[in-house]
Amino acid sequence: MIVFIGPSGAGKSRLGKRVARILGVPFADSDRLLVAEYGPIAQIFRDHGEPHFRALERETVHGALQGEGVLSLGGGAVLDPETQDELTAHRVVYLTISPEAVARRLAGDTDRPLVRNGVEDWVALNAPRWPIYTRLADVTFDTSHRPNDEIAKEVAAWLTTP
Repeated sequence: MIVFIGPSGAGKSRLGKRVARILGVPFADSDRLLVAEYGPIAQIFRDHGEPHFRALERETVHGALQGEGVLSLGGGAVLDPETQDELTAHRVVYLTISPEAVARRLAGDTDRPLVRNGVEDWVALNAPRWPIYTRLADVTFDTSHRPNDEIAKEVAAWLTTP
């Protein structure tokens, strides 16, 4: 399994899909799997709180990691110690993005309950996660200013290089 990690807005799902297509393997997104099983993330946060959401996320990620192909994780999935342990058995791609670039991508996005107040919330949320992402990553690609197709080709080349 190839796993994409990184903060919200970095392009994990978009790039994961492109890389899966290039490699001819299945793609899954842990947030989409969770929504399909339990309902909208914002509603889970509102009705049950973040701890309940994280428990559902952990269960979803564990199941998804049993498959094959490319998996995009939600930005906070790496906070779980069991998920961190499981990721050591997979190839992990960390996508970074600058605050300036993410501000443009998240403008008007209401589906991300932890960054509703803009880039300041995004930085505060992700700053403690950055060392975790870095520790778990086998490779890092920045998505701030480059075309997704170019990055996807580079990731696929990295994955297929012995």
